[in-house]
Parts: sequence; structure tokens; C-alpha cells
Amino acid sequence: MDLDSIDKKLLTLLQEDSKKTTKQYALALNLSTTAVYERIKKLEREAVITKYVALVDTKKINRSFTVLCHVKLSQHTKDNILRFERQVQELEEVSECNHVSGDYDYILTIHVSDMVAYREFMINKLTVIDQIGSTQSSFVINPVKKSTAIFI
Repeated sequence: MDLDSIDKKLLTLLQEDSKKTTKQYALALNLSTTAVYERIKKLEREAVITKYVALVDTKKINRSFTVLCHVKLSQHTKDNILRFERQVQELEEVSECNHVSGDYDYILTIHVSDMVAYREFMINKLTVIDQIGSTQSSFVINPVKKSTAIFI
């Protein structure tokens, strides 16, 4: 789908705050409410907009200990890859799992309360996945930039 400048501005506004009214977006874009509504519906139909979510403050829900866990699979077979990916999707502590190139096969982003909780997660949930050959964990000291917005 080709996005024009208005679509791009609208997507930027929606990424900043998707809870505003269509009228508020229309005022910001100098368009009618109906025109903005139709553009949003088109962006949703074309799956440019895939989901609306609420972002949660990890400190307020006691999940501010963030771990980047690098995972190597024991064998690189189709079955191992698919089984690992299915199992990791079931782990509620994992917010992201990316299949990557380089020394490791996957990088997981994990949110838990503290080091004790991470150890419990590793022992009881992650290391029981048979396809894992090895892991290496890095702990976030301070998040310098964290955004869900995609530059358009």
C-alpha cells in the first residue's frame, strides 16, 4: 500500500496516542472527521495498523528487571526451530523473541521482578525446552531509549 503524507502524519499521531477521538486527529490534520475515519479504516483493512494496545509501566507491575537472553539451538532443524518457537510463545515472561543471525539463533526480551525471579524462570521454564543448546543473559541497567513507534 502506498502511503501519502497525510497517512504518514495520521500514523504518527496514532502511534503517539491512539486514544484520541477521530475529531482530534481531523483537527490536527485539517481534514473532516469522516475523511480521517475512512483513512483509519483503510489502514486497518490493509493491515498497516495491526493492533491497538496499552503500554504498561513495568515498575508499577513489578516487572522492571529486564533481561536480554541470547539462545543457541542444539540443532538447526526445521522441527527444532518450529518446536522452540511454539514453546517460547507460551512463556508469559517473554515479551519478544527474535530469530537473528550471528553467534546466537534467538534473542529473547524477558521481564521479571528481580534476579531471583529470573533464576526461577531459567530453571523451571527456559532450560526445560529441549531444543536449547546454550544461553547467555544480559541484564538491562538503564533503558536509554524505549519506543514502540516506527518512523514513517
